[in-house]
Amino acid sequence: MNNTNSIFTLQFGLLCLSGFLFFGSFNMIIPELPSYLDSLGGGEYKGLIIALFTVTAGLSRPFSGKLADKVGRIPVMVVGALVSGIAALIYPFVTGIIGFFALRFFHGFSTGFKPTGTSAYVADIVPAARRGEAMGVVGFFSSLGMAAGPAIGSFIAANAGMNTMFYSSSAFAILSVLILIGMKESLKDKEKLSISHFYVKPDEVFEPNVISPSLMMMLSVFSFGAILTVIPDLSDQLGFPNRGLFFTFFTIASLLVRIVAGKASDKYGRIPVLRIGSMILLVAMLLLANTDNQAMFIISGVAFGLGVGICSPTIFAWTIDLSNEAHRGRGIATMYIALEIGIGMGAFLSGLIYNNELANISLVFYIASATVLIGLIYLYSNPVKKLALASKAT
Repeated sequence: MNNTNSIFTLQFGLLCLSGFLFFGSFNMIIPELPSYLDSLGGGEYKGLIIALFTVTAGLSRPFSGKLADKVGRIPVMVVGALVSGIAALIYPFVTGIIGFFALRFFHGFSTGFKPTGTSAYVADIVPAARRGEAMGVVGFFSSLGMAAGPAIGSFIAANAGMNTMFYSSSAFAILSVLILIGMKESLKDKEKLSISHFYVKPDEVFEPNVISPSLMMMLSVFSFGAILTVIPDLSDQLGFPNRGLFFTFFTIASLLVRIVAGKASDKYGRIPVLRIGSMILLVAMLLLANTDNQAMFIISGVAFGLGVGICSPTIFAWTIDLSNEAHRGRGIATMYIALEIGIGMGAFLSGLIYNNELANISLVFYIASATVLIGLIYLYSNPVKKLALASKAT
């Protein structure tokens, strides 16, 4: 644990840069994947683009959490970034629907490992009283990658072709790996990698201490799964030439509030700040359900970004607060499993409801707003109120 008051160290800076490149890598291709699937003859399966990705990420979380706690944070991050780089290189050689979804399944390992190791590393090197701020800064650079990735990817695809876009995605991931290699490991009592580390016992899958932030994560990111699935087609319908534009607006809005929200959660507590973020997410989903012009579309994206920017660093910090220090990787992995379930369910159900019919998009977002509302109600329930004191950084 870092006992100084500063979070801005060389290691922290390298971690932020690696996160920017990693999230830029796999987000670079997302806006173009629906049309790519159309070209393969699988347009009706768009909901599986994100759903299969998150299934693998969720399945790998118990392993990444255990490995992060036993072998080290950096090896786990390196594996995740390498998978992203390798997967991006393979896309140009896929010619069928089955091969495409098999690759999406493999690609999911990247987010199953890299973010788990990153969050555990941050918890190791920053003061406990500044966890929210630190997660806000890390999220800022990750979101910057998420904002730049889709716009860059769509630009490259339009001007140099899809294959060049995939190769560029791979290059971002490889650069992310090179940065990680130069960092110092933060786990003190490391073990040598062995076969036993890949055997995960039932009690090593789930950390009960973090059930509340995990539930909130699942309910809040359902809407993100819906957005990833239908926003590219809605962008086309509204006449936007760049399918990544919505993602750019919402991510820029997220960037504007992440650090401030993280600091606020350090000062006022995780739950009060999370309530505000959830209310804004609810408004964003209702706006998207009624969007019929470009201006309203952009406003919805900004509102969604503000909600995500407030909720995300707060939930991450809350998870770390409640995690057993010896099993911090497991606690973070549990929260990420909930994240994958939420995004996967949001993407899969949205794909089923949407069914390539633009008239169904409003229903998709009304359902997404309902999940946010459930989370908001939960934040005012007695079980969460009892956690209010524990949720404050000490």
